[in-house]
Amino acid sequence: NQSNATVGAGGGWCQGLDIPNELFLALGLVSLVENLLVVAAILKNRNLHSPTYYFICCLAVSDMLVSIGNLAEMLFMLLLEHGVLVMRPSIVRHMDSVIDMLICSSVVSSLSFLGVIAVDRYITIFYALRYHSIMTLQRAVVTMASVWLASTVTSTVLITYYRSNTILLCLIGFFLFMLVLMLVLYIHMFALARHHLHSISSQQKPPTAHRGGSLKGAVTLTILLGVFFICWGPFFFHLILIVTCPTNPFCTCFFSYFNLFLILIICNSVIDPLIYAFRSQELRRTLREVVTCSW
Repeated sequence: NQSNATVGAGGGWCQGLDIPNELFLALGLVSLVENLLVVAAILKNRNLHSPTYYFICCLAVSDMLVSIGNLAEMLFMLLLEHGVLVMRPSIVRHMDSVIDMLICSSVVSSLSFLGVIAVDRYITIFYALRYHSIMTLQRAVVTMASVWLASTVTSTVLITYYRSNTILLCLIGFFLFMLVLMLVLYIHMFALARHHLHSISSQQKPPTAHRGGSLKGAVTLTILLGVFFICWGPFFFHLILIVTCPTNPFCTCFFSYFNLFLILIICNSVIDPLIYAFRSQELRRTLREVVTCSW
């Protein structure tokens, strides 16, 4: 009775948010254009043909697939709702499964490449002299192929057995693993940047440029972790509640905000290029050439 009274008092909160389809479409288009520009710039400039930028390119492709899947689903739903597209229910379910598989595969690959980029940056900082012998082009290609293959297989299994709590627990475990991995690596890199900043500050004439670089690096790492947790955390917390308390009134209220969690994931696809790609001066120069068609 107390739970029912509480839910009744918070009935307005449990209504969720009415997010218009236009917002999904707008964010999807922005993400698609941004990541398409990143892919085009990396393919165009031979100076960017390195493992680091190949991983960023794969992340852009993953985010682009998130946008394509979202746009396809929204357009598909709008056409069905307005009677423009008439299909049998079995075909609709099949199309929905294909789109869900595409979105699921892109989500898994995005998380995977975020982790790969974190590992690559860690090697760049702590094993700078041996980086090219550790992260060879062949190993980078094997890593990328493995991620795409694993994402495809995983998405197929997830969509086929999506009602199984075991499958959801595996997906939640994967997210937590990626979160812990990035947290450990970035904290270690943050500590190095902080140590470097203190070292140059202890000198009689500390070089301002180096200090600014260390501070910039530390701030960047903080932003990376914050964006990752804010954009992905609510969605996976939603999955945790599905497994632990699917019928609890408070959990049911949280479920009503699912569209908001999807918006955050799409926002992550918009933010990723700004963090991982557009901060590179070489890539920004190439992007200007691509936009102005200076091929």
